[in-house]
Amino acid sequence: MSNTIGRVAAVERHPSTIEEFYFWTDKTQVLKPFDVIKVSHVKDSVTFGVVEEISHITDTPSFLSSYISSDFGDVEHQGNTIRVGMNYVKARVVGNSKDIYIPVWDGSAVSFASQSEVKMALGLDRVKNKLACGYLEMYEDSNQVTIPVHFNSEFLIGPEGAHLNISGISGLAAKTSYAMFLLKAIQHRYLNEAEKVGEDDSVAFVIFNVKGRDLLAIDESNDDLDEASKAIYEMLEMDSEPFRKVQYYYPYASSSQSNTYHSAREIAKQKAANKAHHYKYLFEEDKNSLDLLLSNVDDPNQTMDSIINYIIAEQGEFRDVRDWTDFKKTVNSYMGGGTGREISVSSWRKFKRLINKPLRNGMFANRVSETNKEIRLQEAIENIEKNDVFVIDIAKLDESMQSFVFGDVIRAIYDLKLGQTDYREEQDIPNKIVIFIDELNKYASSDVPKSSPILQQIIDITERGRSLGIVLFSAEQFKSAIHDRVKGNCSTHAYGRTNAIEVSKSDYRYIPSVYKGMMTRLKQGEYIVQNPVFRSLLNIKFPLPVYRQFK
Repeated sequence: MSNTIGRVAAVERHPSTIEEFYFWTDKTQVLKPFDVIKVSHVKDSVTFGVVEEISHITDTPSFLSSYISSDFGDVEHQGNTIRVGMNYVKARVVGNSKDIYIPVWDGSAVSFASQSEVKMALGLDRVKNKLACGYLEMYEDSNQVTIPVHFNSEFLIGPEGAHLNISGISGLAAKTSYAMFLLKAIQHRYLNEAEKVGEDDSVAFVIFNVKGRDLLAIDESNDDLDEASKAIYEMLEMDSEPFRKVQYYYPYASSSQSNTYHSAREIAKQKAANKAHHYKYLFEEDKNSLDLLLSNVDDPNQTMDSIINYIIAEQGEFRDVRDWTDFKKTVNSYMGGGTGREISVSSWRKFKRLINKPLRNGMFANRVSETNKEIRLQEAIENIEKNDVFVIDIAKLDESMQSFVFGDVIRAIYDLKLGQTDYREEQDIPNKIVIFIDELNKYASSDVPKSSPILQQIIDITERGRSLGIVLFSAEQFKSAIHDRVKGNCSTHAYGRTNAIEVSKSDYRYIPSVYKGMMTRLKQGEYIVQNPVFRSLLNIKFPLPVYRQFK
């Protein structure tokens, strides 16, 4: 692996600098972007570079010369003289073995790096609080090396840094699979490496299922997990077992409705194992969350806000309202106006129109039956334990109802972490609660009204959630559509396969053009990852999920 593959070429138009250099290599030498190479340098040090661009050049002065030398365009013509040609490579400097940062010299030997040298170059040999995030495959044939890659957990889930954003087109990018791989790595660490984590540190997870049945059996094994994938988990020092301590929460529905894609038989089985509940919303306990039903409604004059405050304060005829049935009757009574009505009839009509459809959903009920495994989500969140995994199913709900449930859960987590739950001691509450939500664009896109309470909650999480131990893992198809304050406060970014239009946006301005081109060709199970611990963007891969997959 130490064989020389080329020499540094510091030419007039492309000199070596402390940030980059060029080298020539044989045109048959196989290299790829993200490959790490090394250069012998002063004081017996070694400078490491990451391949960015690979170009091929010959002594032909122009395209016209090439055409003429082929007997004026004869594609079958074989010239008498073979053109002199070679490849030259642009490499980005990522480190030096002795921290010497002066430009590498012209003519210096360039070689492949060994596995230990790759780790040193990328900063992977000094990672503390290791948390698996995938693996690297570098070089070709006999030179190939496979290297496990780890985050420093303190830069992913705090306290040094927090929040993860994953982007990529639907299907091929496997955003959910990668997020779940990282969540599995976190749970494995906290369950199996207690001595490394520390007695005062703990974690719990709240996961929203937004697509079909994707995440409704994460405590069941993946029967399609092959031996090669299991070997990768072993290399990453993880077990290949499914998630543990999982609870599922399904939206309640009357017999005439269906609020989930999961089968009644599967849910009954989970209930029998004490792993599942149906969640409901009661008027007296949940009326404070009514504003979440209108989170995506423009309200420039704040009339809807005024109505909600009027209801919560139990003003007027809402003084004696105790359930949703009475609530709807009371709203109807305000359609005709009357004395003492400060809010216009037209505003009440708009309010009724906006809430009428959501309130027909069976989740809005008048009572909860514990014997039938029914619960309020806020109560469930209040009782979350260390290492618990709560999966909240919202996949079949319409967009306004998904926003409502998501916002209600976020508020409950905030209340828990801010000590609003009197009967729980601080030491019994998980230090960190990791929230995973796909399709973030529904809640935090640049098109969402600025007054949206859910948008404000998400911004608040990304800006100060780290200090509270609330961590957001989010995913969406197009990163450019997300609110700047949300993505700007994420310490880690993962880029899956996307399209050429997306990579032309300003969010990708500082990513080298070759890497942007690669983003349009990434395969499933492959991501380009950016994290403060790494000295360069990394092109990592991750194994198949450990939990049951629905076809």
